Amino acid sequence: MDYEKFKQDMEQDVLKNLANRGIEAETDVQHIDKLNDGYDALTVKAPGSVIGVNINLSSAFAAYEDGKDYIDIVERASDQAAKGITESKSFDIDKVNDYDQMKQTLSMEVVSAERNADMLQKVPHKNIEDMAVVYRFVLDTSDEGRASILVTNQLLDSYGITADQLHEDAMTIAPELRPAVIKTMSETLQEMMGDEAFMMMGMPIAPPENEPLFVATVPDKVQGASVLAYQDFMEQAAERVGGDFYVLPSSIHEILLVRDDGSMNRADLEDMVRTVNATEVQPEDILTDSVYHYDSKDKVFELAEKFEERTAAKQRESALDKLADKKREAPIHESVTRPHDRGGEAL
Repeated sequence: MDYEKFKQDMEQDVLKNLANRGIEAETDVQHIDKLNDGYDALTVKAPGSVIGVNINLSSAFAAYEDGKDYIDIVERASDQAAKGITESKSFDIDKVNDYDQMKQTLSMEVVSAERNADMLQKVPHKNIEDMAVVYRFVLDTSDEGRASILVTNQLLDSYGITADQLHEDAMTIAPELRPAVIKTMSETLQEMMGDEAFMMMGMPIAPPENEPLFVATVPDKVQGASVLAYQDFMEQAAERVGGDFYVLPSSIHEILLVRDDGSMNRADLEDMVRTVNATEVQPEDILTDSVYHYDSKDKVFELAEKFEERTAAKQRESALDKLADKKREAPIHESVTRPHDRGGEAL
């Protein structure tokens, strides 16, 4: 079946499935504007409710085309809808309208400023090079996903606070709720594989000073690239890595830190990021194709290209200063001018 028929059938079949469970619901198919990636959604909610659950029809159709059984897709979507309707009945809408309560759940998210240019016009944000920091209220996190509310300009106006106040609160609360976690690549692989499998692979953990690659994220590994916005993250990372480092945007969920020991160059790292983004990362999870650098001495986070330009400018300035110093130190010799004789007369 084609995509249009798939959407129509999904809406009808999810409604039937819910009715068979004794759940009354209203549905609507709409396009959802979302940071990093929009999608078509089947919105399901209890009659008269302002809170609903959005089922991603775009990804559901992709699963159908990949061979997943249609009945299984409907069943899973119905499970998701039933859970959302049940939870919405106990949802405290008054809490959402109270900023003093909601700010205790503040989290940050880092996304590509270019890819989300239209959406960023609707939400308060701060720019970090070619990325943007946006803000979310995280209501619930589980193995099945995360329930959160993106802070929009409209919501901000309803609270009667400024974007600066929101940012200041998020900078205080987010690192406490979701602190930065920085591990070596060996430690990360051991956590993923389990101790036994890791040891069977014969992969001993090297001391941090011998590890060139580190992974940074947050405890639940969701939107972990947000650590880039944390006030003390760069200094914390520099201490863990052991000095200057490059930042590779692995995805919106984690970043890689590569020790700047002279063994890697920007061009190779950029090629690596572009290749991984094109072949390994889901489009909705891509952060950017850029590579960044942190100068631990000058405490500057910037695009790696800017770091190279700044370093070259400092080297030129240093060379000119040395040349000027040599000129000032050079001895001054007196010159004596003798008259030239021409026909017995001094000219």
